[in-house]
Formats: sequence, structure tokens, C-alpha cells
Amino acid sequence: MTASDAAPRGLYLITPDEADTARLLARVAAVLPSATWLQYRNKQADAALRETQASALLALCRTAGVPLIVNDDTALAQRIGAAGAHLGEDDGDIAAARALLGPGAIVGASCYADAALARRAVAAGASYVAFGAFFSSRTKANTRHATTDLLAATAELGVPRVAIGGLSPDNAGTVVAAGADLLAVISAVFDAADPAAEARAFLRLFDRKAAP
Repeated sequence: MTASDAAPRGLYLITPDEADTARLLARVAAVLPSATWLQYRNKQADAALRETQASALLALCRTAGVPLIVNDDTALAQRIGAAGAHLGEDDGDIAAARALLGPGAIVGASCYADAALARRAVAAGASYVAFGAFFSSRTKANTRHATTDLLAATAELGVPRVAIGGLSPDNAGTVVAAGADLLAVISAVFDAADPAAEARAFLRLFDRKAAP
């Protein structure tokens, strides 16, 4: 996200761990129309499969006009020409990622429940910060927990704030109301009986906030 871009709002989809690239593409294609951003994340894949999958997803995202962000691998993001990269606290330096990917790239930082960490990330060049888990997460066990007070406390950062962790259309409305710009979701959408309908349900939370 560059300074001239409108602030993004909506659904930040994160891919599930999926070894079958064709199946991954089909699963993503079904929900991509509802995505503001897509993050490629596959903790179980080796380097060759990650590059294959990320490249295939990039082509899909370009057709749909959705930025692709690569999780935890700035070099891969740079190599394939992705829109950016997302880094956890142990996944690399934000300033180095910014230098490698350039001023127009989207560089995200996991900040868990730590407002000070978010401020340092923004100072180092992060385009957005992610907080969570707000609720119990099926994807990450024993994760740190964030509260909606954290969103109020970081409103002055001037970058989008992403909420993650155990979100559903039933509980995420409070997070959106508290100031989250994007909802990062994996299993709530991809493991749903009707993923496309579930993705649209998340989007309606933002429509509700915008309504008078």
C-alpha cells in the first residue's frame, strides 16, 4: 500500500495449507471475488512447492485485481513479483523487507497484542499491522490474545490495522466496530460448508459499519 492508495477495508484471506496446487487454486478462486487482499501461507510446503503455488496464485490474483502478499518469505515475494510480504516477529526485519521490495510494496507485520511493537513496525516501514488473536484460533494454538482496546490505542498509527484469530461473521462485528480495517481469515472461510457465502457474510460486517 502506497501513501496515495485509499485505505483498504474488508476481507484479508489467508490460504490454507494445501499440498495440491490445482485444488488450492480452485478453493481460492471460489472466494477471491470477496477478498481485498490474499496472503499465500503454506507452513507444510517445501521451497519448490511454495514457489509453484505462489506463482500460480499470483496469476489468479492479477486477473482478479487482488494484491497477493507472501507470508514469511520476502525473497520469494520479490522473486515472483508479488504485491508484498507479511512478517512475524521472527521472520525478518521490516526495514530490510521494505528496502528489498521497494516503496510501493505492501509490507505487513504481526504485532500480536503489542501496541509498542506496532509503532516500531510502522516506524521501520510497515504498510499495515496485524493484531490477534482476538478469539480462540483453530489455526494457531497457544497464541497471544488481543482485545478491542488495542485497536482504539493504535488508531493514530496511520496504517491499516488487521484483526486475526478465531474470527467469524458472528463475532467479528465487534472488532470491525472497534476499528479493524481488515479481517484476516483462514479456516472460517476455507473450511465452511459454503466458503463463498461465508466470505460474503464477513463483508457485510463492513457494510453494516458504513450504514447510517
